[in-house]
Amino acid sequence: MHHLDFLGKAKYFVPISITLVLISWLLIIPAVRGLRLGIDFTGGTEFTVDFDKPVSTADVRSVLAAIPSPINLSQSIIQDVSGHNRKVITTQLDVEANQDTINRIESTLKDKFAISNEISRKSIGQEVSKELTQKGWQAILLAFVVILIYVSWRFRMRYAVGAVVALIHDVSIALGAFALFHIDINLPTIAAFLTIIGYSLNDTIVIFDRIRENMKIERKSSVFDVINKSVNQSLSRTINTSFTTLIPVIILFFFGGSVLRGFSVALLIGVIVGTYSSMYIANPILYAWSLKTAKAKKH
Repeated sequence: MHHLDFLGKAKYFVPISITLVLISWLLIIPAVRGLRLGIDFTGGTEFTVDFDKPVSTADVRSVLAAIPSPINLSQSIIQDVSGHNRKVITTQLDVEANQDTINRIESTLKDKFAISNEISRKSIGQEVSKELTQKGWQAILLAFVVILIYVSWRFRMRYAVGAVVALIHDVSIALGAFALFHIDINLPTIAAFLTIIGYSLNDTIVIFDRIRENMKIERKSSVFDVINKSVNQSLSRTINTSFTTLIPVIILFFFGGSVLRGFSVALLIGVIVGTYSSMYIANPILYAWSLKTAKAKKH
């Protein structure tokens, strides 16, 4: 068994984590960087176009700019699909109010470029997108509340607070990365965030359960030593689980295509940060709370 001083090194890692979380929150602010929401949450129309030969993004953008529209189509998001002459064009045209413009975009693209297949189209109305936005964030908030209640009942409040703070840390850093690199947030991304919450919590609970067992067995040992020993006892399981989880996530990142890119990026960040937070965020909070409780009992 390893005998690494995880809790002792927390004094170096906790300030780094606080800095990363604050930077992430700063990046999320629209005036600084802001999150780029997909049409699932903003409403709009997405075109998937298969060209017969390579076409530059600048050419597509210039053609879109010449089409009469209530919005500036030259500012549309145009993504390349690697390995294909395919582009995904995302606009904020509401399908209910701009059907003529949407049809004009399709016909203009067919006239200006050689397109063999039919243009695939995905449209989401404004009302539907608002409902999806509300439901998505409600799902994440509900997950935090249920976790807080369950861990408090299953363990103690100090364990629950440590677990929830670690989850907020993980999701915040993932959102900061999405804001920094302007990766679209859509429904698959929300699913990835919920997966991050579940994965990180699972790893934290395993360590907490070992801490609780060791607290009963080694009553004469200090809380510091018990937590350190528990993390070391769970280390091989944590590393093996994280490594085996990363393998399919990395494969999904490289071969999943642009549609699943946000999903795979969120999982990739979540697995790495979730493993880290289980050892260097949740446990220091548990330790600090335990010391405060012990001092209160003495007084």
